Amino acid sequence: MYKSFTMELAGRTLRVDVGRVAAQANGAALMHYGDTVVLSTATASEKPREGIDFFPLSVEYEEKLYAVGKIPGGFNKREGKASENAILTSRVIDRPMRPLFPKDYRNDVTLNNMVMSVDPECSPELTAMLGSAIATAISDIPFDGPCATTQVGLINGEFVFNPNATQNLESDLKLTVASTREKVIMIEAGANEVSEDKMVEAIYAAHELNQKVIAFIDDIVAECGKTKHEYTSCAVPEELFTAIKEVVTPEEMEEAVFTDVKQVREENIRNIKDKLEETFAENEEWITLIDEAVYQYQKKTVRKMILKDHKRPDGREITQIRPLAAEVDIIPRVHGSAMFTRGQTQICTVTTLAPLSEAQKIDGLDLNETSKRYMHHYNFPSYSVGETKPSRGPGRREIGHGALAEKALVPVLPTEEEFPYAIRTVSETFESNGSTSQASVCASSMSLMAAGVPIKKPVAGISCGLVTGETDDEYIVLTDIQGLEDFFGDMDFKVAGTKDGITAIQMDIKIHGLTRPIVEEAIKRTREARMYILDEVMNKAIAASRENVGEFAPKIIQIQIDPAKIGDVVGQRGKTINEIIDRTGVKIDITDEGFVSICGVEQDKMEEAAEMIRVITTDFEEGLVLTGKVISIKEFGAFLEFAPGKEGMVHISKISKERINHVEDVLTLGDVVKVVCLGKDKMGRISFSIKDVEA
Repeated sequence: MYKSFTMELAGRTLRVDVGRVAAQANGAALMHYGDTVVLSTATASEKPREGIDFFPLSVEYEEKLYAVGKIPGGFNKREGKASENAILTSRVIDRPMRPLFPKDYRNDVTLNNMVMSVDPECSPELTAMLGSAIATAISDIPFDGPCATTQVGLINGEFVFNPNATQNLESDLKLTVASTREKVIMIEAGANEVSEDKMVEAIYAAHELNQKVIAFIDDIVAECGKTKHEYTSCAVPEELFTAIKEVVTPEEMEEAVFTDVKQVREENIRNIKDKLEETFAENEEWITLIDEAVYQYQKKTVRKMILKDHKRPDGREITQIRPLAAEVDIIPRVHGSAMFTRGQTQICTVTTLAPLSEAQKIDGLDLNETSKRYMHHYNFPSYSVGETKPSRGPGRREIGHGALAEKALVPVLPTEEEFPYAIRTVSETFESNGSTSQASVCASSMSLMAAGVPIKKPVAGISCGLVTGETDDEYIVLTDIQGLEDFFGDMDFKVAGTKDGITAIQMDIKIHGLTRPIVEEAIKRTREARMYILDEVMNKAIAASRENVGEFAPKIIQIQIDPAKIGDVVGQRGKTINEIIDRTGVKIDITDEGFVSICGVEQDKMEEAAEMIRVITTDFEEGLVLTGKVISIKEFGAFLEFAPGKEGMVHISKISKERINHVEDVLTLGDVVKVVCLGKDKMGRISFSIKDVEA
């Protein structure tokens, strides 16, 4: 039965149609926010997937280019693999939803969001986030929701909720917050050095608005919600835990787990598994559960020791950061390089500079963003964690980590006018044991400075973890979590920023939300750690950007011309600009605003190209002195070329102070001479003189 529900959300109408389409999905909601339309569906398999120890949730965000009236490029003229924005949106939808499914649920679940129409006033990403929550809440899939999501902007010091495309361009903050009824469950932010206090204020302003959306979803569920289906629990039987503890005591497990060397810990756990498999060799059912049981046993051991005894696996204090190291220029001949090490996490970032024409072109639903000048790419090879598997290119995790570091660094980059380069940083993970994305921020900041990119301030990043108890007041926030504390803890709270404010946040949790005191403490801790990393490590390796780009980086001259003269520089079908490029060997980029970037390796050739462009865009006026090359000789005078497409004539009477009978008596083809513009003659033509040039 078709039902429609509406509410006013941030000044626009949100409409949810239930029962209108996709009736065979477990849950479906046709979302309308303004003229933005997204079909959100939730489906689940009837039985659990065998042989897995995780919840197989798949989240898809499909960008249909007809939604913005565009035909896809390429040979096939149809949508191909997901764009980077689609992947990042899928991750943002996944992160608040995943913790709300039962921990022992192993049925395949797919949340699909198909963008069918885009209204620039209403974010399709936000609409999909709300749609996934609603589709799942009304379905028969077990789900401890609902949850709701709000986006927050900051313009002239004031919060703007669910900002439109134009407001996003002006905003100092792009914050996304998801909440349950009681707590914040997901935070994602990019910011222009927003203070910690302002960020907390924004988070809880969004949380407050989320409560109104949750009340709206409750009304939909009350009318359209299905009874949640029964499922087969895949939890480890309690009797297996009891039997394991008789073979491996809690003290033995604690001794195995608590070491600061990851490889030693892994070897200890392998020995425990071998011992248990030998003990339970005749119990086929238990043998298949040994891996999961040992994982749970480790988890309980680590959590107990941290929460009750404030003891971390590697012996550190709760607020202590692992040993740090930083250095620059470790890779020769590249444009810039730096390496940052924190414990057993090590990242090397290489910076490459190129003309603006090398900026990445974007073919997506955002009509405001058609290219990207700064690109950060992150790689995570299997050797970084001591494993072996073939490389299949970047996955969603790699793309997400790269985008987070990119978001953290964009606010400190110089403008195109200040630094007319396209910039690519690539973070290579040499070793991983916790928060490589934030190590990438640190390494990339130093690499950019080493390459001579005049960033406004260095940026550092760090991650905090969390272990919670039975009540909201029982918790421990951990500074600089390593892999084990991430796996067995409840939170990975990543914050990057400068000494003056936050530039990026990403929060992942495994529980049903965070209280405000936890959020405030985590943000406070990350600031303290960020200041330490900047002062004690990064600034000692490189304190400021180098004054010039490196020896092997391309050099760029930028000049400003009248935008109305751009056509003169380009010429018919590009003839003029191509002639300049052929003569000088440079690359030339011109913006619509008239900024011309000339890129090359030989300074004299770059200056030659710049002078040609200045000549082409300069109007002939009386008294103007120019240098030209003789390209044609006639009986009545000589034609000179001052720059490609820019020519003039010197009458025979204006060539020499003495009378001459033939032009060839003084000039030959190819001669380079100075002339002065005499203005217009009686016929209205621009004339030039050689003889009237002042010595």
